[in-house]
Amino acid sequence: MSNIGTIILNILQVAFSISIIITVLLQSGKSAGISGTIAGGAETFFGKSKGRTIDAMLSKYTSFASIAFLVTSIILFIFLKRSV
Repeated sequence: MSNIGTIILNILQVAFSISIIITVLLQSGKSAGISGTIAGGAETFFGKSKGRTIDAMLSKYTSFASIAFLVTSIILFIFLKRSV
């Protein structure tokens, strides 16, 4: 792979890593303890728009960014191993 391709993959790698950090920091923490478990279960059971909440969207984007980060890491490893 050319130098330009490696540079582009490195830029994507940094962008995905920063986006993972930001989305994880933006997500709200889960309530701890028994009362949080009961309230969280009731909210999930009765909440009709769970897929549309901001936390759900951040969770989906975090999953996407994590998978993309993993894929770019594997591709970079393969190409750098071949060049050595």
